[in-house]
Amino acid sequence: MTRAEAKLAHIRAGHYTRSDFIIADAKDSDMGPSMTWTGPLRAKDGSWTRNRTRAEWLDQIQAVVEQDIVDIMLTSASNLEQLHERGVFTKSAVKPAIRANDATDIWVMRGATYVKQPSRAFRTASLSRVTAGTPFPSPGAKLVGTDLGLYSITFNNDLDADYESLEAFTDFRADCAANDFKYFLEVFNPNVETGIDPEVLPHYINDCILRCLAGVPRADRPQFLKIAYNGPKALEELASFDPGLIIGVLGGGGGTTRECYELLAQAERYGARVALFGRKINLAESPLDMIINMRAVVSGDLTPSEAVRAYHGALTKAGIRPYRGLEDDNTITEAALLLA
Repeated sequence: MTRAEAKLAHIRAGHYTRSDFIIADAKDSDMGPSMTWTGPLRAKDGSWTRNRTRAEWLDQIQAVVEQDIVDIMLTSASNLEQLHERGVFTKSAVKPAIRANDATDIWVMRGATYVKQPSRAFRTASLSRVTAGTPFPSPGAKLVGTDLGLYSITFNNDLDADYESLEAFTDFRADCAANDFKYFLEVFNPNVETGIDPEVLPHYINDCILRCLAGVPRADRPQFLKIAYNGPKALEELASFDPGLIIGVLGGGGGTTRECYELLAQAERYGARVALFGRKINLAESPLDMIINMRAVVSGDLTPSEAVRAYHGALTKAGIRPYRGLEDDNTITEAALLLA
């Protein structure tokens, strides 16, 4: 049993403590932005001339896994194969997971306009190829993949698009059952205009989540959710309605360091038990130091403001130039975080 699996069991049993809070690093961005997915290779002085190569990206993933603070590492199936060849997860307590679908609302390639149209369902990964115990199709490879993946869906108040997405979700659950595969469900905010009042929109999303799971028996339900943080009222409403539904929050954009830590603190306070951050880790000046202080915040050892100061102290010690000065980096601008 990995650390994430043990924590989920503890949470489901009703024994949650802050030490059970699950942190996941979402390094699955190659399923969307393509060549730019690795982010900039940044020098200590803040300059950069190119994005990381795939090998450099895998090095960063390996470093995060070996740091042994995050509980789940989310990647694409192809990168997980490479990581297994390196032996990264052989003796690790970190749970590997794959992005199991890549709907059109994450197709953000340069010059493309797919994300401006209602999300359509699509899957690249084959569950039978990544399920634990199944060899990858590399010559002579006898590798274990994973039995956990992320499935994303986006509701846009568009009957045809949403109907198609729900049909695809039904097919995916059947594929999971056939391959003894578990999943967590990511529900994005709408990617196009919905015509719904902005104040009602977070509650529309809550209703969609509960409606799409109402006919799903326990054996086929997600291990947890991954949703946008739309403020304390919406999160608390969902968390209190069904304590058996474990809620996780996604990180969204990079933002300030304070916004990363504030999101963690507010999410935990209002009922989330998982955080799945991608850009907030990947775009940090020092991803490993960012993760150290993320854990300190959710454990209650540091306030978000104290964590920002601790993070800048680590940057100074390492000789790394921060993107922003301390005071600017200790500010909150994201609207949802100002609602608490």
